[in-house]
Amino acid sequence: MRIIAVLAAQQRARLAEKQAPLVRLTAALQTMARRPPALALVQPGSVDDVVHIRSLLASTLPVVRARTAALRYEVERGEQLRRQAGQAYAALIGGREELRKRRIALAQFEAKQRLRSESLMESALTESDRALAFGEEARELATLAGTHQFQAELRRSLSALPPPPLRPGTAPGGGKASYLVPVSGRVVTGLGEISDAGIHARGSTFATAAAAPVVAPRAGRILFAAPFRGYGQVVIIDHGGGWTTAITNLSALSVAKGESIAAGAPLGRAATGSGPQVTVELRHDGHPFPIAPLIG
Repeated sequence: MRIIAVLAAQQRARLAEKQAPLVRLTAALQTMARRPPALALVQPGSVDDVVHIRSLLASTLPVVRARTAALRYEVERGEQLRRQAGQAYAALIGGREELRKRRIALAQFEAKQRLRSESLMESALTESDRALAFGEEARELATLAGTHQFQAELRRSLSALPPPPLRPGTAPGGGKASYLVPVSGRVVTGLGEISDAGIHARGSTFATAAAAPVVAPRAGRILFAAPFRGYGQVVIIDHGGGWTTAITNLSALSVAKGESIAAGAPLGRAATGSGPQVTVELRHDGHPFPIAPLIG
């Protein structure tokens, strides 16, 4: 629009410059047109003037037409510039209206997203509170599980169970053969004890000396003898009748898979680091069984 305004100003200046002589010529022609023909008869000399003027006009009219043609082009150019200015102004108004609509839409979208964000934040806070509540309940349950009341209830429930099935090495007459402790040491965890994480122990764990010898608690056949995940060297013995013993956290093995061993035969050694521990798990048909009643 500024460019069009500059062009229109320049065009008006050119028109003003070219219009001045034409205005004077037009005024002279209008004066002659208003002069009555009878006046020529009263003033004979005026006839010569008329002839002179006609000859002058005959030679001047082509120049007048040429200049007026240029003026008409300038006028049309001015009209074109005014139309362009109008179109530019209309485009400007339309652009401003579109911008206003977009600003309104953007403000509405921003408000909607702000409400959604606040809703999601409230939901996150609610879920966080629920998670904290569940964590507190889990800690309370773990604490309750370690109380004397829970231990007493566990003893009562165990005493109400039917007599246990036959153990490994049971004599034909029903007498119980002894179950050897695989390693010398202090009992750290017994079967069924609950850890700080709320997990029941599946066997008995012994704190022993570094590189202490580990022996077979009963006769049987080696089912597995190799390292396993984070349990160090692991030995699994099949005693027959669905009874198995798993001994974990060894550092060295003296047996291999498939060997048949007697009670007290060496299996390997405990770890050599600081505070080694060996875990013994006795199972019948896959279920943990306490070894304390069998130790003889």
